[in-house]
Amino acid sequence: MMILMIRTLILFVSLLLFFRLLGKRQLGELELSELTVSMLIADISAIPLQDIGIPLINALVPMVMLFALELLLSVLTESSVRLRGILWGRPCFLIEQGRINQREMRRCHFTPDELTQELRRQSIVDLNTVEYAILETDGTLSVLLTPPNQSATAAQLGVESPSVGYTTTIIEQGRILGDNLRKCGRDRRWLQRELHRQGYGNPKEIYFMTVNAAGQVYIAPKEDT
Repeated sequence: MMILMIRTLILFVSLLLFFRLLGKRQLGELELSELTVSMLIADISAIPLQDIGIPLINALVPMVMLFALELLLSVLTESSVRLRGILWGRPCFLIEQGRINQREMRRCHFTPDELTQELRRQSIVDLNTVEYAILETDGTLSVLLTPPNQSATAAQLGVESPSVGYTTTIIEQGRILGDNLRKCGRDRRWLQRELHRQGYGNPKEIYFMTVNAAGQVYIAPKEDT
């Protein structure tokens, strides 16, 4: 049992390191090659866990090779638009200038029901308000509304909109994040004054607290359990 636990821990840590090396973009968006690698890795890593008689190196070597190939493909596709198109395809305009592109719909095997379902997920129920609907290479649908149905910006309304800057977490589940406090130019005395001003005596009473560059503070107190 101990051997199985150690092998599981080694594989788990190895997978974490390998996926971390792939970068955040790969973790957030799985392209075809990345999905293939993920599926193969899942199968390869399961084999030595099911049979402890198989040397662990038999799983680690293929995993390293797959991640190396994926990293190599990432480097090559960064410099070659043609290779990106071959491996990952290109975005497809399912709705173009307000009209459904039936040829692209058939080519992508996308039905009208699926199209309206994806639009509803983005709170769009009227197809007349859609100017472009683009099926991205990772399978997500990007939507651009017609100009009359787009939200007006502060610049278009002629309204000055001051920047509030980046929001920093100060307290999380009663624990003061000292590094974040220093990064936003505050100290514990300021924090204590701010808590007292809003009626709290102890940081442990706070579930979540943030402050932005404009000095705006958000506090969520802990709920009674």
